[in-house]
Amino acid sequence: MTLAEAAAEAASLAERGEERELAELRTRWQDEVEGAARSADYRERAVAYRAIGQFRYRQKIELLGRGLQDESPACRGSALISLELLSREHPGLVNAVRPLLHELSSHDDNQAVRRLAIFCLRNGSPQRETILLLSSIADDDEQDRELRAAAGKIGEELRKKGAVRR
Repeated sequence: MTLAEAAAEAASLAERGEERELAELRTRWQDEVEGAARSADYRERAVAYRAIGQFRYRQKIELLGRGLQDESPACRGSALISLELLSREHPGLVNAVRPLLHELSSHDDNQAVRRLAIFCLRNGSPQRETILLLSSIADDDEQDRELRAAAGKIGEELRKKGAVRR
């Protein structure tokens, strides 16, 4: 079984709520995830960063942080996918890397990475600087249409979430 196959199995176990089986699988594969994340091959690193979310490895957030700063857009994208998944129930994860998400959403060379960073911001707390950043991206006619749409949508969601909390 490859790491990608084990990660897919882990995601399936998590979706079915089979926590004990997931924990066993997580224990068996933790060294392989760590090793793949340190690989010289960006494809192996991308699989590892994606697996962190699929295995629900909340204790590997530092490793994800490295993935968010990886030179490869595929690795950054995989790390963002995992961050989005893990932060759905834990907004503190997004809040912990918010400055990096701001940087990725506004300046990354890859449009898909920028959109993924914006979608991650949805799961964090509705902070004013994030809402302003998303509004400026949404209003910038020089930006990609899909990027502007995503920024506008997430910015509005955060604005509403912030209004409800007050």
